[in-house]
Amino acid sequence: MLNPKTVLVGDNNIGKSSVLEAIDLVLGPDRLSRPSVINEHDFYAGEYLGSESNLVEINIEVVVVDLTEDQQRHFRNHLEWWHNEKQTILDGPPPESTDEEKVVPALRVSFTGRYDEDEDDFIGKTYFESPMKDDGSRDIFGTKDKRLCGFLLLRTLRTGSRALSLEKGSLLDIIVRLKEINLPMWEEVLVKLRKITVADDPALGVTEILTSVQEGLRALVPSEWADKPHFRVSDLTRSSMRKALTVFMGTGAVRSDGEEYAAPFQYQGTGTINTLVLTLLSMIAELKNNVIFAMEEPEIAIPPHTQKRIIHSIIAKSSQAIFTSHSPYVLEELDPSEILVITRQHGILSGKPAQYPPSVKPKAYRDEFRRRFCEALLTRTVLITEGRTEYDSFPAAARRLQQLLPFKYRTLEELGIAIINAEGESKVAALGAYFRSIGKSTLAVFDKQTDESKKLIDLAVDHPFEAQEKGFEDLIVNGSGIAALRRYAKSVIEAGEWPTHLSKVTVSSTDEELKKSLREFFKQSKAAGVASDFINQCEEAEMPGFIKDTLQAIQAIIESRAGNSGDIEEDDDDLLD
Repeated sequence: MLNPKTVLVGDNNIGKSSVLEAIDLVLGPDRLSRPSVINEHDFYAGEYLGSESNLVEINIEVVVVDLTEDQQRHFRNHLEWWHNEKQTILDGPPPESTDEEKVVPALRVSFTGRYDEDEDDFIGKTYFESPMKDDGSRDIFGTKDKRLCGFLLLRTLRTGSRALSLEKGSLLDIIVRLKEINLPMWEEVLVKLRKITVADDPALGVTEILTSVQEGLRALVPSEWADKPHFRVSDLTRSSMRKALTVFMGTGAVRSDGEEYAAPFQYQGTGTINTLVLTLLSMIAELKNNVIFAMEEPEIAIPPHTQKRIIHSIIAKSSQAIFTSHSPYVLEELDPSEILVITRQHGILSGKPAQYPPSVKPKAYRDEFRRRFCEALLTRTVLITEGRTEYDSFPAAARRLQQLLPFKYRTLEELGIAIINAEGESKVAALGAYFRSIGKSTLAVFDKQTDESKKLIDLAVDHPFEAQEKGFEDLIVNGSGIAALRRYAKSVIEAGEWPTHLSKVTVSSTDEELKKSLREFFKQSKAAGVASDFINQCEEAEMPGFIKDTLQAIQAIIESRAGNSGDIEEDDDDLLD
């Protein structure tokens, strides 16, 4: 069951968009009016014939609850009863003893689609699931019924053509119909346009051409058949007007006569078009009493602060808001319980609420952990680091190595890996188990552990990587080239950033004295990210072997999973699973 506000997250090509498309097939008022309701690609793996020419059906069922009084009156003959706690439809009306808070009226509707061999085309219809008639048939769930449910889907590709024109089914058309101004508006426009003729100026020569055409026609047909040819705006029908009318907007440019230049909406920026579409959707939500808003990726071409405003605006104006997103700025505006992590195995989709991560209290989540956690939910693979130094060092090392040897190394961002700082070795196993439970592939890097701690981490994490040093600062100092250590220490001293209470490194300092001073410097300056600064000035041979070996192993894991294609993740949510 989807919450009043839900964001669907998961890997690319996992089926997030398929969930919204499936709901649209059932509740979308304009979906069935398309020339082809479904096609081959809407069937799983494109198989619509099945084995031995048996036809495969797409069957989708949606249960709508929290019905308004108007909806309950309209659908009174088709209502059933939904148990919120058990998450199921009851067999019959609830007994008097049933807790009314747990049992609510519900509307159960479905879509059935298949390939029609006789017509050589795909067909689909929507039905009320209750009541079932004696002959096994069901009542049709029609366009008027769907409009009363108020489902609106805004897809990823938003060009504005289905929003800022007046074609049937566009957002502007919906608003016009809701305001009940269709007839007077069209009649007024058509009357005015009938009085306007185009290209009547004799200097243009068009009138002379049309007169010659008329004279030629009169030699063949009666005069009343082709009398007074002239140009007017389109066909002067409602249909032609819907296609011809479009929204013009100011561009900020000023013409030589001082008038601001306006251009059709499609010449505006992508972000502006998206914002206009969202504004129209908000207007529809205000005009309707009960709206279910579904939106793919509200962050497209929109800055973070506007993303947040859009999310809050839609939630405030909708009975239910469902999003898909790849933006941590969107995710962090919702509670973790409202983030549904989608996974797919053998064509079967499942979803699990994210919930709060283990050992992270709500206040700490809001103040510090939220952005990193949301980024991790948006990836397939999570790398858990024991502490801040590892958190800074591994992505820095991957970027530096890729810069030095681009054909050998790939960055963690390029591999699609999100990094989480466990902030302590005791939390690595718990976080590993948590992320694994919501379908993430888990990696972890950590210092030398006791046998018991290592066992716990091994059980909780898919791919554990244990250093042989007790502290990561020791690993950097003992595993790095001495020339790189001296070069870095010198640069810090020359920049005036060496702590006054530490002995300065000089030319005469021994290797051990140098390592001791740098070890203390790294420990005391963790928050400043000095370990990553050190790595950024290293050559490949100067970096610790553990870091290089671990990054190579991680890269091999990801590339093996991707089939060595070089394409770590691809986006294609077309299949209805």
